[in-house]
Amino acid sequence: MCGIAASFCYGGGTVDRAALQRARDCMQARGPDASGYWESEGRGVALAHRRLSIIDLSDRGAQPMAAEEQGLRVIYNGEIYNHQALRDELEGKGYRFQSDTDTEVLLYLYAEHGRDFVDRLRGMYAFALYDESREGLLMARDPHGIKPLYYADDGRALHLASQVQALRGIGAVNTSPNPAGHVGFFLWGHVPEPHTLYEGIRALPAGHTCWVDRENGVQAPRAFASVPEALRRVDTASNGRPPRPALREALLDSVRQHLIADVDVGLFLSAGLDSATLTALASEVRGGIKTVTLGFEEFRGTPNDEVPGAERIASRYGTDHETVWVTQGDFAAARDDFLGAMDQPTIDGANSYFVSRAAREAGLKVALSGLGGDELFGGYPSFSQIPRLVSTVEAVPGAATVGKGLRAVAAPVIGQMTSPKYAGLLEYGGDYGGAYLLRRGLYMPWELPDVLDSDLARAGWESLQPRLRLQETVAGIQTPHLRVAALESSRYMRSRLLRDTDWASMAHSLEVRTPLVDWDLWQRVAPLVVRHGLTKQDMAKTPEISLPEDLLDRPKSGFFVPMREWLLSDRPEYASTRGLRGWAQYVYDQTVSTR
Repeated sequence: MCGIAASFCYGGGTVDRAALQRARDCMQARGPDASGYWESEGRGVALAHRRLSIIDLSDRGAQPMAAEEQGLRVIYNGEIYNHQALRDELEGKGYRFQSDTDTEVLLYLYAEHGRDFVDRLRGMYAFALYDESREGLLMARDPHGIKPLYYADDGRALHLASQVQALRGIGAVNTSPNPAGHVGFFLWGHVPEPHTLYEGIRALPAGHTCWVDRENGVQAPRAFASVPEALRRVDTASNGRPPRPALREALLDSVRQHLIADVDVGLFLSAGLDSATLTALASEVRGGIKTVTLGFEEFRGTPNDEVPGAERIASRYGTDHETVWVTQGDFAAARDDFLGAMDQPTIDGANSYFVSRAAREAGLKVALSGLGGDELFGGYPSFSQIPRLVSTVEAVPGAATVGKGLRAVAAPVIGQMTSPKYAGLLEYGGDYGGAYLLRRGLYMPWELPDVLDSDLARAGWESLQPRLRLQETVAGIQTPHLRVAALESSRYMRSRLLRDTDWASMAHSLEVRTPLVDWDLWQRVAPLVVRHGLTKQDMAKTPEISLPEDLLDRPKSGFFVPMREWLLSDRPEYASTRGLRGWAQYVYDQTVSTR
């Protein structure tokens, strides 16, 4: 895992070397092991890198890395899990490697296949590759968007980096407010991709490449992989074969791939089925794996306490286990660092921040996370609630029209008594996009002018067009399960869970890998889930040594962080607001006003 930054003056001029190096070095935590910098003759393009050494720890793995004979250079953040198989193939075609890294595979694979080489990659990645002969730069990001990549085009130069805040320091970048980013935060509790808080900075969409050259400038990003599109192609017809062996094979293969490293790999362990299953499968591949559990003193001895269950799982599979307890005092002491590390405002991330800190203090550089199981196997309540709401409201004649008038009258009253979402059930509940907005929204659309300038709120809503975009996500997808999976994986998981895991872990120089968010795994398992009605319980029955029976039957409780309780005694003016809204306002005030 690393931090990357680059500038390409495709319209002429020279790179601001000092600004680019500052952008690189503000990401030092992403890569504390080494730094690198290269610029072309004439300084028209420059690549910068911070390294966290995971594969080939020697200096041969330094970046930017070059294939001099082919005139190629690359900076790269992530892991390519099938790099050894690709390397063997390339060596068979005559390519000679100078390192054991996966980075070098990118150079020669591009030389062999051009831009479409990304179709061959299995992993999490974001990279920029400069082709000297074509005077062009290729950016790419993995299909799920596990690794971030942001860019800014000022009309004469392209700038890119692993973090939004790194780009803000480059003077030509437009950092005026982007209404869609600000509205998106209050709508969802995170800034939805491809938006950021800044007008001139965008995320490269997941599963896309983008080509920039001197002749044509910055071309439109081009998709090579899409979660919704892949789910549209899922064959839902049963083939008669028993699903359990295929499910176990796919899961074990993903875990095995994600354990590849030249450093120790640990695992975040809770009492949930996702991390418990990964622990059991990882123990089949490698004995004595290090596991880390996060406990909160406020939850000790309550149903929200994950520690007893996690410790039982660790004992069952013989892991080298450590439990770390976090208190309100710990949060208060780390709050400034926590908020400073937050690349974009979010109401989540505290659990990832503290468990990553604990894992790093335990000596780990890499840890596996169970993130993604709910999206694939339908573990969230949304998988039952959204289809049920849609079918119910669809049966009401004129529901949307009646609901809009009813909401306008009833919303102020309902908002005083219970969740304001109830006011919008008829207006929004008749399609998957609207129902998802009700399920995942933090503030409802009609509430946005109460928390933001009304003009900003209006402009942001019009730019986002959330209901239209959500409906586009599910269009053509055959089953209710797959529709919700498309929404959860391409929205909540990508723009919040994966992004928060990235910045929160990188704040402690820890690489987090997600075996359940793997493109190959999803292609293999999604059809099994739909054809056979597989659930997380089926996933949890795949290890050779079974999980404890009471864990298999344990209802999903979610992973809670006592933010509201911590704020109540420390910032009562924020904690008095219902639910997570006070925390959202606090985060927004602290991150936006201080940057």
